[in-house]
Amino acid sequence: MKKQKIFDYSFLALGLLIQVVTFSLMPHDSWLSLVCGCLGVCNVVLSAQGNIWNFLFGFAQVGIYTYLCYTHRFYGEIGINIYYFFTMIYGVYVWRQRLRLNGEDGGPETRIEPRRLAWPVLAAIAIATLVGAQMVGWGLASWTDDTQPYLDAYTTVPALVGQVLLILVYREHWFFWLAVDLLSVVLWLRAGDYCMAAQYAFWCANCLYGLHRWKALTR
Repeated sequence: MKKQKIFDYSFLALGLLIQVVTFSLMPHDSWLSLVCGCLGVCNVVLSAQGNIWNFLFGFAQVGIYTYLCYTHRFYGEIGINIYYFFTMIYGVYVWRQRLRLNGEDGGPETRIEPRRLAWPVLAAIAIATLVGAQMVGWGLASWTDDTQPYLDAYTTVPALVGQVLLILVYREHWFFWLAVDLLSVVLWLRAGDYCMAAQYAFWCANCLYGLHRWKALTR
C-alpha cells in the first residue's frame, strides 16, 4: 500500500513537471495554458485513482479550457466542455453513492467501486460512437468555420461517451479517453499550443494507469 501511494504521488508530480517544462520551453504559450494543464493533470490522476476529489480540479479546468478552445475556434470542444460541467455536477452525486464505506484502515474512504461493461455492449457503443463522430465532423465542416472539423468531432463524440461511462463508474471509459487523448495531442500540436499537447500526451499515459487502478478497485 505504501509503495502504491509513493507511485501515485510520483506520477502526479511527473505530470505537473511535464507541464512546467513544456511551458518554459515554449514561451509563446499563455499562462492560462499552463494553469489549465496543471489542473487537468490533477483532475485525471485523481480520477485514475478513483478519488472523488478529482471533480474539484475538473470544474476549474473546464472553465479555462473552454476559453482556450474559443480562442482557437474549436466549437466541438467548447460544446463538450459545457457538457462536462453539467455532467460533473451529477457525477459528484453518483460517485458519492459508489464510495466504499470504509478504508483499509477502518476510516472513511474517498475511492469508488467501479462497474464493468459486457464486451458485446462495449462493442456496440464503440460502433455507434464512430458513426456519430463522422456525422458531427461532416456537420462542422459544412456549417461552421471550425479549423479542424473532423479531428474536432473525433475528439468530441468519444468524449461524450467516455464521460457518461465515467460518471456511471464503468471502468471501460478509459478506452474511450485513450482514443480522445491521442487525437487531442494532434489537435493541439496543429494549433501550436504545446502545453495543451503535453497535457494530453500525459493523459494518454494516465489512461493506462487509470485502467490498471480501476481493475484493482473492482471487486
